[in-house]
Amino acid sequence: MKSDKTTKKLIFAGLFAALCCVATMVIRIPTPLGGYINAGDALVLLAGFLLGPLWGALAAGTGTALADLVLGYAMFVPGTFVIKFTAALVAGAILKSAIPKKPTVKAVIGGIAAEIIIIAGYFAYEFFALSFGLAAAANIPLNVVQAVFGIAAGAALFAALSKTNYFREL
Repeated sequence: MKSDKTTKKLIFAGLFAALCCVATMVIRIPTPLGGYINAGDALVLLAGFLLGPLWGALAAGTGTALADLVLGYAMFVPGTFVIKFTAALVAGAILKSAIPKKPTVKAVIGGIAAEIIIIAGYFAYEFFALSFGLAAAANIPLNVVQAVFGIAAGAALFAALSKTNYFREL
């Protein structure tokens, strides 16, 4: 039975990688320094919530990095992979933690922690790795807007999908 569960998680991780990629690519609002606002964060969080920390992190990092590559933002691919991987890892770990809260409340807490990582991560990546300097701060307000949407949509989707048989068994 363990191999069946692993196979199922692998399949769902592949599907979530594709969903993260598409959600990141479909709605794109350009930002001042060459990035963009998108709907991908909701799926990044959802991957961590539903697949667990490791599988969710792999799906989120791979899918969002692939979106950057396909859309021509190759300079963001390494940063995006690490940042979104870490965000989904933290979101999934908080949801699976022993914190005595309802799962939806833990999803919101996990989403907030993950989005703080994303906002700080992109600032640091743009500041240091891409050498944007303090100009990287120009994207922080836009990243906060994306974060708020990601938390709300990710937690709402989690609340709905966690009631289905598909995800209860993961």
